[in-house]
Amino acid sequence: MTTNEYVRAFAGAFVLISLALGVEASPLFVSKHFLWVTGFVGLNLFQSAFTGLCPLVNILHKFGVQDEKPRRA
Repeated sequence: MTTNEYVRAFAGAFVLISLALGVEASPLFVSKHFLWVTGFVGLNLFQSAFTGLCPLVNILHKFGVQDEKPRRA
């Protein structure tokens, strides 16, 4: 997987988990404050679209994840 695919997977997972934990209608409800995580993820995705800065990408690069898939010859 590429960094872009990891970022989308992590963002989607965090949004779904925080909604499950933050919405009162959910059987997994813990606290409405988990909705702040949803807001943070959305804000981070929005700003990274304009600035190109994403903390998760920096972390993934340190773990050796590539930006693009290698091209076949």
